[in-house]
Amino acid sequence: MSIRTTGGRGRLYDSVLDTVGDTPCIRIGRIAPAHVEVYVKFEAFNPGGSVKDRLALNIIEAAERDGRLKPGQTVVEATSGNTGIGLAMVCAAKGYPLVVTMVETFSVERRKLMRFLGAKVVLTPKAQKGFGMYTKARELAEENGWFFASQFETPDNADIHEATTGREILADFEGKRLDYWITGYGTGGTVSGVARVLRKDRPDTRIILTEPANAAIVSSGYVNTRNDAHQPTESHPSFQPHPIQGWTPDFIPWVLQEAIDNGYYDEMVPIPGPEGIAWSRRLAAEEGIFTGISGGSTFAVAMKIAETAPEGSVMLVMLPDTGERYLSTPLFEGIEEGMTDEEAAISMSTPSAQMEPG
Repeated sequence: MSIRTTGGRGRLYDSVLDTVGDTPCIRIGRIAPAHVEVYVKFEAFNPGGSVKDRLALNIIEAAERDGRLKPGQTVVEATSGNTGIGLAMVCAAKGYPLVVTMVETFSVERRKLMRFLGAKVVLTPKAQKGFGMYTKARELAEENGWFFASQFETPDNADIHEATTGREILADFEGKRLDYWITGYGTGGTVSGVARVLRKDRPDTRIILTEPANAAIVSSGYVNTRNDAHQPTESHPSFQPHPIQGWTPDFIPWVLQEAIDNGYYDEMVPIPGPEGIAWSRRLAAEEGIFTGISGGSTFAVAMKIAETAPEGSVMLVMLPDTGERYLSTPLFEGIEEGMTDEEAAISMSTPSAQMEPG
């Protein structure tokens, strides 16, 4: 076997923002059932480490094009983290101040990453859930004349997934079957945008949507109230706190409502958070694919679907982000900082540079 070689991308980039998108679809070689082909679309390859880089970039650029965002104007948004990180990257590259509101329970890595990228992070009480951070962002925008990014309502969200994510999937699977596409939702932009493309160009592909088992708000059948601007006016009564950060705020976003109203998914499969954590760990330890709890949860659903999928089925699973922003979450519980007894035994097997476990 000859050494691997690379040839460069064949172009130079004017900005980090030009590297958003074109994330790879990677085959799962060891932990997928033998009777199906399973691929993951690994959104950690975006420069900010998540699928939310796409919507962050389009929200800002669309607002620049139509004049909603003025030069130097402060941007404000409510986020569980990944959109905030994406917006912080975009705003840093373009020169906009950014203020993010975020519930205090989301991982500390997220707020540190946003601050490292120049954003200000305003924390909101956990008792007020996602609706609290959303209300805070809206108030700040109205009080200060800031640009409210409105990821949960803006058409710029799903539009970028139709124009990029969906088109990438068509190109990567051109001439190849694609029987299942599996995704979770936060704002709903990924499912709404990609489903527009798949329903038109790959109508035989079954779209599987998933949400946390203990926060199954879409499955409940109740749609929270909204105002004339499509903004939520209440916390969804079926919501419960869950460990799948980035998924399922405590309201059904207007962007997601498009997928619900138009039948953009064929099946809804709720998943318990601990199963997502277990599959995220397996993806890392057995495939070398380092994704967060949301990616593990989406993959867990794919493994359930695979149990009854016909021989030869091809599946594509969305992995929204990298696992590095989950270091302080249950995903890393039990992962030692010092040496384990087994590691210490390896160290003791030769005489030099020995340390005690722990």
